[in-house]
Amino acid sequence: MARLADYFVLVAFGPHPRGSGEGQGQILQRFPEKDWEDNPFPQGIELFCQPSGWQLCPERNPPTFFVAVLTDINSERHYCACLTFWEPAEPTQEAVCTEDATEREAADEGGPAQLSPVTPGPPGRLFAPKTLVLVSRLDHAEVFRNSLGLIYTIHVEGLNVGLENVIGNLLSCVIPLAGGSQRTISLGAGDRQVIQTPLADSLPVSRCSVALLFRQLGITNVLSLFCAALTEHKVLFLSRSYQRLSDACRGLLALLFPLRYSFTYVPILPAQLLEVLSTPTPFIIGVNAAFQAETQELLDVIIADLDGGTVTVPECVHIPPLPEPLQSQTHSVLSMVLDPELELADLAFPPPSTNASSLKMQDKELRAVFLRLFAQLLQGYRWCLHMVRIHPEPVIRFHKAAFLGQRGLVEDDFLMKVLEGMAFAGFVSERGVPYRATDLFDELVAHEVARMRADENHPQRVLRHVKELAEQLYKNENPYPAVAMHKVQRPGEASHLRRAPRPFPRLDDGMVQWIVDQATAKMQGAPPAVKAERRTTVPSGPPMTAILERSSGLHGNSARRLEVVRNCISYVFEGKMLEAKKLLPAVLRALKGRAARRCLTQELHLHVQQNRAVLDHQQFDFVVRVMNCCLQDCTSLDEHGIAAALLPLVTAFCRKLSPGVTQFAYSCVQEHVVWSTPQFWEAMFYGDVQTHIRALYLEPGEDRDHVQVGDVLAPEDERSALDVASEQRRLWPTLSREKQQELVQKEESTVFSQAIHYANRMSYLLLPLDSSRSRLLRERAGLGDLESASNSLVTNSMAGSVAESYDTESGFEDAETCDVAGAVVRFINRFVDKVCTESGVTSDHLKGLHVMVPDIVQMHIETLEAVHRESKRLPPIQKPKLLRPRLLPGEECVLDGLRVCLLPDGREEGAGGSGGGPALLPAEGAVFLTTYRVIFTGLPTDPLVGEQVVVRSFPVAALTKEKRINVHTPVDQLLQDGLQLRSCTFQLLKMAFDEEVGSDSAELFRKQLHKLRYPPDIRGTFAFTLGSTHTPGRPPRATKDKGPSLRTLSRNLVKNAKKTIGRQYVTRKKYSPPSWEHRGQPPPEDQEDEISVSEELEPSTLTPSSALKPSDRMTMSSLVERACCRDYQRLGLGTLSSSLSRAKSEPFRISPVNRMYAICRSYPGLLIVPQSVQDNALQRVSRCYRQNRFPVVCWRSGRSKAVLLRSGGLHGKGVVGLFKAQNAPSPGQSQADSSSLEQEKYLQAVVSSMPRFADASGRNTLSGFSSAHVGSHGKWSSVRASGRSAGLGVDVGSRLAGRDVLSPPQANGAPPDPGFLQPQRAALYIIGDKAQLKGVRPDPLQQWELVPIEVFEARQVKASFKKLLKACVPGCPAAEPGPASFLRSLEDSEWLTQIHKLLQVSVLVVELLDSGSSVLVSLEDGWDITTQVVSLVQLLSDPFYRTLEGFRLLVEKEWLSFGHRFSHRGAHTLAGQSSGFTPVFLQFLDCVHQVHLQFPMEFEFSPFYLKFLGYHHASRRFRTFLLDSDYERIELGLLYEEKGERRGQQACRSVWEYVDRLSKRTPVFYNYMYAPEDTEVLRPYSNVSNLKVWDFYTEETLAEGPPYDWELAQGPPEPPEEERPDGGAPQSRRRVVWPCYDSRPRAQPDAISRLLEELQRLETELGRPPERWKDTWDRVKAAQRLEARADGRGTPSSLLVSSVPHHRRSLGVYLQEGPVGSTLSLSLDSDQSSGSTASSSRQAARRSTSTLYSQFQTAESENRSYEGTLYKKGAFMKPWKARWFVLDKTKHQLRYYDHRVDTECKGVIDLAEVEAVAPGTPTMGAPKTVDEKAFFDVKTTRRVYNFCAQDVPSAQQWVDQIQSCLSDA
Repeated sequence: MARLADYFVLVAFGPHPRGSGEGQGQILQRFPEKDWEDNPFPQGIELFCQPSGWQLCPERNPPTFFVAVLTDINSERHYCACLTFWEPAEPTQEAVCTEDATEREAADEGGPAQLSPVTPGPPGRLFAPKTLVLVSRLDHAEVFRNSLGLIYTIHVEGLNVGLENVIGNLLSCVIPLAGGSQRTISLGAGDRQVIQTPLADSLPVSRCSVALLFRQLGITNVLSLFCAALTEHKVLFLSRSYQRLSDACRGLLALLFPLRYSFTYVPILPAQLLEVLSTPTPFIIGVNAAFQAETQELLDVIIADLDGGTVTVPECVHIPPLPEPLQSQTHSVLSMVLDPELELADLAFPPPSTNASSLKMQDKELRAVFLRLFAQLLQGYRWCLHMVRIHPEPVIRFHKAAFLGQRGLVEDDFLMKVLEGMAFAGFVSERGVPYRATDLFDELVAHEVARMRADENHPQRVLRHVKELAEQLYKNENPYPAVAMHKVQRPGEASHLRRAPRPFPRLDDGMVQWIVDQATAKMQGAPPAVKAERRTTVPSGPPMTAILERSSGLHGNSARRLEVVRNCISYVFEGKMLEAKKLLPAVLRALKGRAARRCLTQELHLHVQQNRAVLDHQQFDFVVRVMNCCLQDCTSLDEHGIAAALLPLVTAFCRKLSPGVTQFAYSCVQEHVVWSTPQFWEAMFYGDVQTHIRALYLEPGEDRDHVQVGDVLAPEDERSALDVASEQRRLWPTLSREKQQELVQKEESTVFSQAIHYANRMSYLLLPLDSSRSRLLRERAGLGDLESASNSLVTNSMAGSVAESYDTESGFEDAETCDVAGAVVRFINRFVDKVCTESGVTSDHLKGLHVMVPDIVQMHIETLEAVHRESKRLPPIQKPKLLRPRLLPGEECVLDGLRVCLLPDGREEGAGGSGGGPALLPAEGAVFLTTYRVIFTGLPTDPLVGEQVVVRSFPVAALTKEKRINVHTPVDQLLQDGLQLRSCTFQLLKMAFDEEVGSDSAELFRKQLHKLRYPPDIRGTFAFTLGSTHTPGRPPRATKDKGPSLRTLSRNLVKNAKKTIGRQYVTRKKYSPPSWEHRGQPPPEDQEDEISVSEELEPSTLTPSSALKPSDRMTMSSLVERACCRDYQRLGLGTLSSSLSRAKSEPFRISPVNRMYAICRSYPGLLIVPQSVQDNALQRVSRCYRQNRFPVVCWRSGRSKAVLLRSGGLHGKGVVGLFKAQNAPSPGQSQADSSSLEQEKYLQAVVSSMPRFADASGRNTLSGFSSAHVGSHGKWSSVRASGRSAGLGVDVGSRLAGRDVLSPPQANGAPPDPGFLQPQRAALYIIGDKAQLKGVRPDPLQQWELVPIEVFEARQVKASFKKLLKACVPGCPAAEPGPASFLRSLEDSEWLTQIHKLLQVSVLVVELLDSGSSVLVSLEDGWDITTQVVSLVQLLSDPFYRTLEGFRLLVEKEWLSFGHRFSHRGAHTLAGQSSGFTPVFLQFLDCVHQVHLQFPMEFEFSPFYLKFLGYHHASRRFRTFLLDSDYERIELGLLYEEKGERRGQQACRSVWEYVDRLSKRTPVFYNYMYAPEDTEVLRPYSNVSNLKVWDFYTEETLAEGPPYDWELAQGPPEPPEEERPDGGAPQSRRRVVWPCYDSRPRAQPDAISRLLEELQRLETELGRPPERWKDTWDRVKAAQRLEARADGRGTPSSLLVSSVPHHRRSLGVYLQEGPVGSTLSLSLDSDQSSGSTASSSRQAARRSTSTLYSQFQTAESENRSYEGTLYKKGAFMKPWKARWFVLDKTKHQLRYYDHRVDTECKGVIDLAEVEAVAPGTPTMGAPKTVDEKAFFDVKTTRRVYNFCAQDVPSAQQWVDQIQSCLSDA
């Protein structure tokens, strides 16, 4: 029995204490006054009465009712029924509100209080809410509504009934909890209510709430909410109605039955507590829809809007769906229940309409569907329960792995999460109990499973079953359906509008209390009416079956396979080893199947007698091999019980190594992840404990070894552990106290003995045979990183690979750092602690165990030492151990090493071949898959090669082709499955899987590789997931959208652009090549001016539909700071204006027309256009061009002022249409539409904006050339045709074919002499595609001319690259070895032909620009070949782009901002998979490399820099080369993140940032030959014969893989020279450098790098912080230049300026003989003139020395009394560092600097604060080699400084100096 209501509370509006307009609730009265003992008064009721806040109202609203739920500290739920009505506010309350009247009105308009239109009260009157609250632990909402309604009615209607009586009766009413009884109650006002209690307390009561939930949200949404709640996500309901919120929450909870929701559950959350929503734990919460705005920020909350019927799942949340086929079955049954008409909708003669179920009945049917679903999901769960203890209380554990394995749902995300959740843990502890009351679910899961399986394909039968279940659920809630005779008075219509006679009265406390007390006293006298619940044994039901019978495919385990396994094992034990070996390959293949593995364990069990089986060596090796093969496919959880079956066997099979030394099989099968998984050991332990506990209670004759009579087993023998436990629980109350104690003790000691047994077993499998080497097993996440081995699946799953401590390649740790015994003891102790506390072992026993474990481990280690010693005498087994690869920071292993053999792939170097060197391939090792790369590490199989580790790797993103192959393994010539992976970084992995690798492991490898190669979203790539813990396959968290919309940004443009460009201009100095002053050109005139900004931005150009959505932290100023603008500023191009007066002089302006990316998505936000063209015209012009890419200026020549423009190709109606129209006979202009005219005007504007052509007119086009000058083919014929089309006869393109017919022909494909372009030329040349410009006859009056050329398309680049890949990395050895076949396939690829064309077109454009004509490149869509040509032209024409910074700017501007489609061409995501990899950017880099080869002194960057970019543009390690345009980068919030926050030492996200960081440390990107010449323009030879194959395509370093991930490419340091033991000379420093194995540049660095390294080393030895290499290098160059100027005897440096045509120069290194001895002098500047003042070389030498040593002068001219280097200990926990200290007696300070030449003081010690100087002692981290007496401490009033000098005398000197300084003061 329980009280119907615990408390009655009256809450009214009160003023807020802080005097704000908001009010707050005040409890006026509560009954009973003092708390019940069993149920204290819940706090915070006043918040929940008015969840939206207490507010006054201008009119009287109708009364409202809802039920809120509060949960107390014991997770008991209290139901608060609230009835709110409005009364005229008292004057005090009104006064509060007039203060803030304005706010008040605003709030009222949107407040949720107004529920219906009402008539206002008297003007100026306000109404205050008052709430009647009933608090109860029972959920009888209707009764509460009636009772509170009655109290309100009595008050309003003024009935003649005492309120005190009614409330007293209500509080003293007692009803039964459950059991299906019914009770009539009356509150003494002539009312009558009937209360029915449910039959079973465990089934939830849902009324209509589930049906309503489905009506509001629909099937799919409710299913996803259901899955979300089960998998512990956060769910938030929104609605305007509070009652709806509490119904929805109740409905969702009812669906989860039989699981109970154990997290935060608040159906109605008050406004004041909204911050609860940001809690990290899961919840189900309801919030009024008025606060929807506050929920927008929540990133990981699933929001269900009940009024709108939507469910919003954030991007970062992944709700796993139900496993198929359950998902689709449930969906279809739900639709049949909700919409019965659906089945009949298509019938020709539909039956007369069936009456649909009532809402209440439909509610039960929906619940029945979910009840069935749970029965199907959890079917057979009782077979996986382990009874760990029976007495005094049952302890039950669930064997999750076995359940998943037997249901065939190991991979299923949903079930995995449900089983790990809190709800399921509660389910096991509540329903696992073997002897208890049962309910509907128990019956269903035990008895109806077979029926449900049979009904699966019969919808009508399923529906019938659902209806039967629904009947039972309905009967449970309404046991007496006929009785509903309520009689409760209600107020009259619109009673709330009548003037109430008086406010709600204050009630008489005493009277209510008296009624309650009397009832309580009466209750105490009455006997307790307890209905004893019926407890029974819970039925287990049939054993489980898989949800979906999956056929095991390839390895259907036929009886024949099992026969092979049995035969093989019997051969082994009969000693017929040859026969067994013949069968081995077949057995290994069969063992891929589960049944064969089980069969093998059973066979092996048969050969074990008395727990021991001694084998000979061959048998032992064989058995161990098949065991390892079985275990390698076990996951860490061992779902199929194979490891569990093998565990007793590995301690049984053994071999005698010598007298008294026996080796057991466990020492050879430790390399499996399952042994280091705590969950596996727990499940095994509990299983064994259950067996022993069961045996305790069975009669002796009843146990398993019971003799069988005939074939009938004794029925007792069938009793499972649960049955035994149930029987024991039934008898427990009847046993005597002593008997009970005895049973408890027996069970406890059983568990204890098992714990000892398992401590032994675990030490066997965890301690490696060779413990001296301290080798931790490679998968031991549980051991290597002891603190991380939690019980979660993640740490030990296949993905959570290796403990972070292994950074070495070999997988070993240093012996000191890792103590295996300690690690194993800790692992076992943690296991023992967990299982013993869970299974109730006494604390004394537990302490004893802790003492025992180290002894057990120690004893076992001692045994192993002998075994190891003896086993080393056996001949070794061939398998090499797996080597761990080194990983980048943030790179994680996805799949651990699969053993493979790497086969030769046709590149000769690796296999010995022509390059000499040993045959490194084939190599045996393992392939690893990480989030970033595929890595092979291994050793050559040829034993003569030696222990050279072979590494071959490539980024996952670079994978271009993957195919399965079948290969013969090199060792035992078995036909093995293999895989060939080819990457666009010119790596090929041709691998044969080892026989121990299961085909499913290989398949998993392929799937994971594919998943990583093509993530569904760009955010799944390594560049994004780097640093976040990322499980493959999950969508990563979306970045939170913050920041203004683009519309606001475009407004800011005006304010910021001027500021920024001006500022940029000041900070970035204009690039000037070294000898600017010798150039005859003044700098551009307009360079001093700031860019002016126009105020009018035409809104007409923005089409809102295509405008960009609000984006991340982007401001217009950042847009202005982009690479484009910096470059435009440097080139003196453009203003941001169209109206200001000064702008008229400027021919071009920067137009912000595309700032919202509305005109052209793939262009940058700011573009350079002619001054005279208005922004609104640009939109019309853009329509003529493909992708709207209209012509814009991207570069201007500083000398000729000609401009280079780029655009997409023309649509049919562009210029071509225009020209055709002019030449057409009749209609003429009418055909050309307005946009063509716009376009003509636009081109005219471009022409006019060039200074030289603005006034010129007439025939200055190239068509006026005399044919004599051009030859018989016409000027452009040379560029028109491709060299292959011989059918064109005379017009075959001369220059593209490489045969030059131009008048002054030149060799090498160099352009003709520049003079040929002089006579007459057009102002603008449009270079377009020949196919596009067919049939065009240009009008001679036009000032522009079309140059049709034939270009290749992107698909041709792709095809050519495929062939190039095959040529460079063939994949299989060539039929005829030698260079000929390589050259032939290289020619077939036509790659060099394409490079030739690109260079040729670029040189042509360079010539035109140089001669003063402008050029518009308008090819294809304007983002592939156009970009290549335009970039090459700028690189050849402008020396700035040949510097490191300039090249970066060029790539950022032309490739990134102008929208080269990196993601599309690189096939970065799943969407791009079909399009394949098209290396347009790589082709451009190859062209740059060709130019670099011909002009090595013109580039500041080294060839390595180009290879580095070539590698990383495909690797997806950095975010720079992701996505297709600035627009997409802004959408993802990438464009400005580098600028925004300065992150610390995080992984670089931008490749440029990485290059900067690396350049500071090493000169690897720097070209020492860099000495640019005055002539800016480069004109490279472009004939194929002049081109070289880029070594990026052919070189390989097998020692460490590709050298472009710098952190990984730093191999181990060279060993120091050691004295030979016989006292002879030290061994030579020489070492063999193998081609293709070692990295030659690193093994043998060039002289300059070597000298720089040496300098750094020496500086470090001297204790000085080494300075940056660049500073040293710059100083050497400066000294060299000074010396050469001073020395007038034309030094050999003049040899550098050679007379090679086109100014190709080679590096000049000359030896200068001088009085200083022979110094290597590197003259790298060409600006010395031999006419400088003559002086002797002696002076020059002296000068150069003085410059070189200038660094040793003091950096400041201040008073330095004494200075030198001291080591100083940093503050707490900081290391010792060498600093340069200066003692200043004048200022009385001791200052310190980073190094001697540092001018910036890093810290000051004021000598006035020094108290004492005393001898010190070395602390941790102090320099090792220094004498102890060299330490001294300086104690100041604030802290003690610890110092250390380099030796004792200098320490003494320092102390003396400081002392003397102190005494002077």
